[in-house]
Amino acid sequence: MLLERPRSWHYGYELSKQTGLKSGTLYPVVMRLSEQGMLEADWREPEREGRPPRHVYRLTSKGLTWARTQFAEESAAISRAVRTAKAPA
Repeated sequence: MLLERPRSWHYGYELSKQTGLKSGTLYPVVMRLSEQGMLEADWREPEREGRPPRHVYRLTSKGLTWARTQFAEESAAISRAVRTAKAPA
């Protein structure tokens, strides 16, 4: 999902909705990726008064390279599996 707009900032809630991951799964992954230098995190002030600041995330250059590699490898694996499944027995 982050590859669709790699230089844009994404709210955690937005990531949760788009990926279907619950916060208990998403945030540990986001924190680990941030610690590894794959994601950049920042605070955003609330758009409406009375709301708390929120974290936003985006891919770093290192994260973008890693994500593209992972996506390419998974796409290739899926293609191989589809070709194998269609091959005559």
